Amino acid sequence: MTPTEGGRLETVNSRSHTIGLRVSILASGSSGNITLLETESTRLLVDAGLGKRETLARLAAVENDVKKIDGILITHEHTDHCNGLPQMLGLWKAPLYVTEPTMDALQRILPETFGKRLRGVETIHAGQHFAVGDIEVHAFAIPHDAADPIGFTFRTNGTKVALVTDLGYMPELVKVHLRRADCLILESNHDLEMLKVGPYPWVVKQRILSRTGHLSNHAVSEYLSDPDGFDAAARYLVLAHLSEENNNPFTAEICAQEALGRRPAEAAFTGQLLVASQHEPLKPMEL
Repeated sequence: MTPTEGGRLETVNSRSHTIGLRVSILASGSSGNITLLETESTRLLVDAGLGKRETLARLAAVENDVKKIDGILITHEHTDHCNGLPQMLGLWKAPLYVTEPTMDALQRILPETFGKRLRGVETIHAGQHFAVGDIEVHAFAIPHDAADPIGFTFRTNGTKVALVTDLGYMPELVKVHLRRADCLILESNHDLEMLKVGPYPWVVKQRILSRTGHLSNHAVSEYLSDPDGFDAAARYLVLAHLSEENNNPFTAEICAQEALGRRPAEAAFTGQLLVASQHEPLKPMEL
């Protein structure tokens, strides 16, 4: 789709060109995750791993002044995905979209301010389709050591975004959900050798390497090189949730580029490969 194609919408701030969906990854990594999705009329936060001050600073860095959030979606209860949730609820008073097991876990681990600031909870479950404003959301199960972890796809204005981090391996059903995504945000958490020789205790290394842990660069490469798994339809392919101790952006990007280079010519990836950061927001992707 071109930016001038019929049906595209005006942006939500002062920028003059048109979009169907804007995706801003404000932070991605083991210390905090938060992503903003916007159409002309709807704004969604996926996860809330940063506090109020840092979230607002990241928004300012991408020239975005968000006055209203229409929903906050939580993938799972690990602190790097929910630690800032009480502050986000206080700031925007948005409804929370969460599975019942994850909600139970959040109530156990978050401070009392979490419950006091709730302005409505929409219980969702893996396999469910639902709409928030003009964005259609699909939640799907992923393999991770949390109460009820899920990934999401988002559809609006003829575009699709898929977001899946924190999974130990790539089940075939997850691969199906990621197909035909215009923007794919995918975990590439660790380099196997860096993890093996790194500072983590062995029990933590075992957890990360397990089928309910995190995706390695190698696992991502195997997926990206396989035309039967990755369809290469994405305009943006974003490597996300990189470990600061067991990975680095250069290594993750090189591994992905090598894998994409192994694809047959008729199934070549022609989009843009990006790497999300823990410390600064990625330039917003406009679809």
